[in-house]
Amino acid sequence: MKLRIALIQMQVEMGNPGRNFAHAKEMMEEAMERKPDILVLPETWDVGFFPKENLADLADRDGERTARLLSETASRFGVNIVGGSTAVREGNDIFNRSMVFDRKGDLVSSYDKMHGFSLSGEPGYFRMGNHLSHFTLDGIDCSMAICYDIRFPELIRREALAGVDLFFVPAAWPKIRNTHWVRLCQARAIENQFYLAAVNQSGHSGDTDYAGESLLLDPWGEDICHLEDTEEIAYGRIDTDVIKEVRTQINVFRDRRPEWDRVE
Repeated sequence: MKLRIALIQMQVEMGNPGRNFAHAKEMMEEAMERKPDILVLPETWDVGFFPKENLADLADRDGERTARLLSETASRFGVNIVGGSTAVREGNDIFNRSMVFDRKGDLVSSYDKMHGFSLSGEPGYFRMGNHLSHFTLDGIDCSMAICYDIRFPELIRREALAGVDLFFVPAAWPKIRNTHWVRLCQARAIENQFYLAAVNQSGHSGDTDYAGESLLLDPWGEDICHLEDTEEIAYGRIDTDVIKEVRTQINVFRDRRPEWDRVE
């Protein structure tokens, strides 16, 4: 299976969902001029990461605005959308939530970020998720994590063992730790022998300069495309036959000894 993926590396304005929703719509429409099969957005593209004083007021109630935009765009263009993440309010709880829509505009998966970034105080504002996300796009088994989650390889290995061939990582990763971002993405792709599409925010938002450097990596951990630090849309192709070739040459899933790599 061969698919074309568009990485939408977006600059987000802190605390301005009106502007950000409009801008996300514009960038998705621009991306569709080259007819990709999958669009991928960054983390918290609606409000930024993250406004602390009025987050509850800014968050998307029940995710309705996010779902409406992504579903309408997916069905209008006949494209799959991995919707990065937005701040979603349910009752008194706020989630850092990703929604995935297929070409018909149907919701096929949602994922709430599982690991809160304590340095930013995220766990004090967001409720952390408690489930993994496993879904299919055009017949390819997919999964995802959000930003800080990538530092927890045991989470991602569980999805690889479940048969995932394409993994998504939307993020709002700061430029000050951009080396970590690139190397962690490469490591996750190499050790799990799958394609990895990692889409980061770019530019300045709030008090933070974001790294950009969105990546599409093959199962060897090599760049298919690698953006710089400015707002941009990039495209890359994946071919699932390559995964079979990699796993035939270095079959870590056959050779692993699960009795010794169990994480308690």
